Amino acid sequence: MKFFPESALMQLEYEKVKTLLAEYCKTAFAKNRAANLRIHTKKEFIDLELKQSHEYKLLLQTGQYFPNDFVLNLTKELRLLAIDGAVLTGEQFLHIRKLAENTGNIFRWFDSERRIAWPGLTKLVENTYFEKNITVLIDEILDEQGNVKDSASEALAGIRMNLFRKRNELRRVFDRMISKLNKVGWLADIEESFINGRRVLAVFAEQKRMIKGILHGESDSRRTSFIEPEETTGLNNDIFSLENEERKEVYRILRKLTQIISVYAPLLTTYHDIAGEFDFIHAKAKWAIQLGGNYPQVHDKAHLRLIQAYHPLLLIYNKNNNKTTIPVNLTLDDKNRILVISGPNAGGKTVTLKTVGLLQLMMQSGLLVPVHPDSEMGIFKQIMIHIGDTQSLEFELSTYSSHLMNMKHFMENANGKTLFFIDELGSGSDPNLGGAFAEVIMEELARKHSFGIVTTHYLNLKVMANKVPGIINGAMQFDEKNLMPLYKLVVGKPGSSYTFSIAERIGLEKRLIEKARSLVDEDHFTLDKLLNRTEQDLQEIDLEKKELFHLVKENERLKKEMQQVLDKERHEQEVERLKHQNKISEDKLAYLKDMERRLKAMVTEWRRSEDKDKVVKMIHALLFNQKEKMVTEKHQKKMNEKFVEIGGTIGIGDKVRMKQNRQVGIVKELRGKKVVLQVGVMPITVDLKDLVVVRDRDPEQINV
Repeated sequence: MKFFPESALMQLEYEKVKTLLAEYCKTAFAKNRAANLRIHTKKEFIDLELKQSHEYKLLLQTGQYFPNDFVLNLTKELRLLAIDGAVLTGEQFLHIRKLAENTGNIFRWFDSERRIAWPGLTKLVENTYFEKNITVLIDEILDEQGNVKDSASEALAGIRMNLFRKRNELRRVFDRMISKLNKVGWLADIEESFINGRRVLAVFAEQKRMIKGILHGESDSRRTSFIEPEETTGLNNDIFSLENEERKEVYRILRKLTQIISVYAPLLTTYHDIAGEFDFIHAKAKWAIQLGGNYPQVHDKAHLRLIQAYHPLLLIYNKNNNKTTIPVNLTLDDKNRILVISGPNAGGKTVTLKTVGLLQLMMQSGLLVPVHPDSEMGIFKQIMIHIGDTQSLEFELSTYSSHLMNMKHFMENANGKTLFFIDELGSGSDPNLGGAFAEVIMEELARKHSFGIVTTHYLNLKVMANKVPGIINGAMQFDEKNLMPLYKLVVGKPGSSYTFSIAERIGLEKRLIEKARSLVDEDHFTLDKLLNRTEQDLQEIDLEKKELFHLVKENERLKKEMQQVLDKERHEQEVERLKHQNKISEDKLAYLKDMERRLKAMVTEWRRSEDKDKVVKMIHALLFNQKEKMVTEKHQKKMNEKFVEIGGTIGIGDKVRMKQNRQVGIVKELRGKKVVLQVGVMPITVDLKDLVVVRDRDPEQINV
C-alpha cells in the first residue's frame, strides 16, 4: 500500500497499534511480525489473516485449549544446525526437542474434524509434516536434563564405569585419611575440599609439613592449607584423565548428533516459524477480545459501510477511565464516495476521520476491528491524509502553501482505489478564495472516483455537497442547550458551526455578538441559523424516535408475555385432560392385571385342590358376578382406609397391602421373591416387591 505523506501512518496512530499488539506476543518471531506488520492489498491474504484471527478468537472465547506453548527463540540453534562442523550442547538439543514436541502436539490437535472446523488455522500446517524421528534421535542420546546417556556409546559407558570405580576408591582412601587425621587433630573444620577438580585435605597451617603431598593453596586467613596427599595423587590423576576422555567422547557424540539432526534443519525452521505464527495469531485474537474486534465482510473493491465503529485507542482509553465512547456509522460507496463533515470545533470531526483511517489500515493488516460484524469494508491501494498544521520551515512554505502542495499531490495521484482524509479543507487563506479552491479540489477528487472524508467549516462546501454527484454531507451533533458536543455523526445533512450560540453561552456581550452578526452576510447568517435549527429539530426527532422505539419494544414484550401466559394456560389444560385420560387407562390396566393374577391363582388352585366344585364356584363368581365384585371392591376400598402403611420386612402372618389395587391380605407363605397371600377366601401369589406391610389405623383417625 502507498502512503502520502511519509508520516501518514504516524498521524493515524498506526504505530501505537503495532506497539500494543506486540505486548500480547510471547515469542521473538511474533514480536518481530507485530513490529513489521504488513498492510496487504490482495483480498486472499487479508481474508486468510482475518479468518485465522477470528478462529483463534473463538477458541479463546469458548475456552478450548490450543497446544502452542513454545516461546523460546531458537534462531541461533537453527543457524548452527546449518553450519557444517558445528556442535550443539545438550541444553540446546533439549530446546530443539521441545520445539519438535510442541509441533507434534499441534499436528495431533488438528485431527480430521478440526481441520474442517478451523480451515484458517489449518492452513499453517497444510504444507508440512511432523517428523517424530527427531525426538527419538535426541532421546536415544540425552536424558531429561540434557546430559549424554551412558548408553550413547560403548566407549562412554566404559569410561564412566572406570570413573565410578576410581571415585569410589578415592572416596574410601580419603575417608580413612580423614578419620586418621581427625584423631590427631590436624584437620580444619571443613576437613576436605576440591581445588581445580582435585580432592584435597583442609589441614591446619601449622601441621601442613606433617602430611606428604602437594600443596594446592591456602585460605584467605592463611590458617588452613589445602594438601593433596601423595596416597591419592595417582587416583586423582587417573580420574582427571578419565574425565578428559569423557569430555572428548561426549563432544564426539554431540557432534555426531548435530550432524544427524542437521538433516532436519529446514523442517525445524518451519516448525519454529509455525510456533511463532500461532503465537502471533494468538496475540491478534487477544487484542481483538480486548477491543471487541470483529470480522467484517471484505469486498475486493473500494467500499466502506461501518456500523458501530470505534477508534481502538480511544476505546481503550475511555474503558480505563470508565468513560463512554460514541461509535461511528457511515457508508461510502459508488454513489456516495466523499463525505463532507461539518459542525462545531471539538465536536469529533477529526476523531471520526482518524477512526475510519485507522480501522482501514488495521483491517488490511489482518487485524479484527471494533465494528459490528455486519460492517463491510473494501480494499484500498493508497491512503492520503492531510491533518493539522503542515507548515514547512525547511522549504519556507506557509501553512496554506503547504496545504496546496499536498492537495496538488492528491489531485495528481488519486484514483478509484484511493482513500483520502482532509482535515479543514481550504483553511489558512481568505475564506472566499480558500473556499473556491476547496470546491475545485473536491470536484477533481470526485471526478477521479476517489473515496474520502473531508472536514470543513466552509458554507460553500456544505452547499456543493448535495449538488456534485458522489459528495454527501455529514454533521457532528451538538447540544446547544448545554453547550456540549455529542460526538455523534449524522450523515445526509450539513451542520452548523454554532459560532454565535457558543458566543452567547460563554457570556460574550450581546452588543459585540450583534455587531458581529451585522458584519456577516445576511444569507450566510440565515443559512447557518437554519442549519442550527434543523439540527436541533432532528435531535428532538431522534429522541422521539427512541421513545417510540422503546414503547414499541415494551408493547412487544407485553404481547409476548401475554402469549406465554395463554400458552401456559392451554398447556396446563391439556395436561389435566391427559392426566384424566391416563387415570382411566391406569384403572383399566390395573383391573385387567388383577383379573389375570386371579385367574392364574385359580388355575393353580384347581390343580392343587381336591374340591374342584369349590374352585369352579370361585371362577364363576369372578367371571359373572361383576356387579357383586364392584360392590365388594368398593367395600374393600373403604376397608383399606382402616389401615396405615408402616413398611419393613414382610413375614408370615403380616398384614400387607398390594401396591397396584390396594387390597389387604395376610401373608400365608414366603416362596423366595413370591408371597402366597390370603385375600378374603382366596389365596393368590404376588411378587414380594409389590407388597407393603400395614397395620390397623387407630379408630379415632378413621373418617366416618
